[in-house]
Amino acid sequence: MNDSCCPICQNLISIHEIERHVNNHFEDDEFSKDMELAQQIALAPPSPPQFMDLQDRSFWSNLNPQTVCEGVPESSTSRDQRNNSSSSKDKRKDIDEQICCIFNLQSRETFYKVEGGLVNLLKKCLENENSTSLLSGYVDHFQSIRSEDMGWGCGWRNIQMVSSHLLKERPEARGVLFGGSGYVPDIGSLQRWLEVAWQRGFDTVGSKYFEGKIYGSSKWIGTTECAAVLCSFGLRARIVDFDSKGVKNGVGRACGPMDKFVVRREIDIKEDLAKFGEGSAQNRKGYQALIDWVWDYFSKYEPKESRQRRVLVTNKMPLYFQHQGHSRTIIGIQVKHEKNGRKQYNLLVLDPGHMTEALERSLKENFGWQKFLKRGLHTLRKPQYQLCYVDPGIANVEEIEQLKNLSSVRIEC
Repeated sequence: MNDSCCPICQNLISIHEIERHVNNHFEDDEFSKDMELAQQIALAPPSPPQFMDLQDRSFWSNLNPQTVCEGVPESSTSRDQRNNSSSSKDKRKDIDEQICCIFNLQSRETFYKVEGGLVNLLKKCLENENSTSLLSGYVDHFQSIRSEDMGWGCGWRNIQMVSSHLLKERPEARGVLFGGSGYVPDIGSLQRWLEVAWQRGFDTVGSKYFEGKIYGSSKWIGTTECAAVLCSFGLRARIVDFDSKGVKNGVGRACGPMDKFVVRREIDIKEDLAKFGEGSAQNRKGYQALIDWVWDYFSKYEPKESRQRRVLVTNKMPLYFQHQGHSRTIIGIQVKHEKNGRKQYNLLVLDPGHMTEALERSLKENFGWQKFLKRGLHTLRKPQYQLCYVDPGIANVEEIEQLKNLSSVRIEC
């Protein structure tokens, strides 16, 4: 049965559209919160969802989504091993029920699909330039929609972008992300996944800031929320901070809690110069360290083709790129060798604020795409920048406990 009865107007609505339909009945936030519980009760699935080997993931076994959906009780021995008190059992049961509900209610995000693949189109354009470029693998562009998330949804759109890569390029991630659904969910579903991550103990400081609630709101989020969502699925999300000397941090409010909710491990660039690319510390100005880090990041990959080519598509994932007031996705980096011996770098960045169709047209015509994608060193003027990426593999149960407390490497520029 693919339809469900709306608890407000009693009309039969597709189960994939019921959540959005019911929300349209209410504009008041308090009513929306009340309806969230009503939806879970009214739309509880009659049969278990199909998973992609989730039951084989040791880290996922604690969630028991299939057990909850099927209504099959766990053995007393298994329960006693995981829960030593009735309160923790009740909490786990509540989280399991929410996860089961998300599995069944989440919707695939609709977006403009770039014919031929965006990275492939960009590669063709870059091959006509006298430069060397390193690109991430496959990634879809998710634009903000004026009537839905314009002005506040950039953080969610960038989570969708990096997720599109992980689902396409990393089989281990595809098996666990969003319940093994195999697709990128809409913003509302991502918000629900973040709330569950908070309830499971990921980024407790960030959870307190948002009071544990984000679903249905237009609150800005940032790098830490991206890391919390990805880590909750057992992915090894990492955060890197870049702080500018001479600029006081904490001026204004970042787009999401980017500089307050992580434990930083500081790195002295002069001592660890080899980790962040070429050049000398004396020649670095401003955020050259960030540029060097990104170049070094994309340079370290398993070669699929000759390194002598002008444009190389690597196996590295795109970078979630956060700064005060906005976030974007870095899909590569370009370097040009000038006559005076200097190197001019450009970050290759996808912005949720741009129209995907316009970006595709400019790439196919090889005209005007630079204004969409290229960002030079001179454009990095914010007091702080933050990157998020995901190391390969799936964390085990012990490692996941460590991932719950978000930390970052801090690089002072």
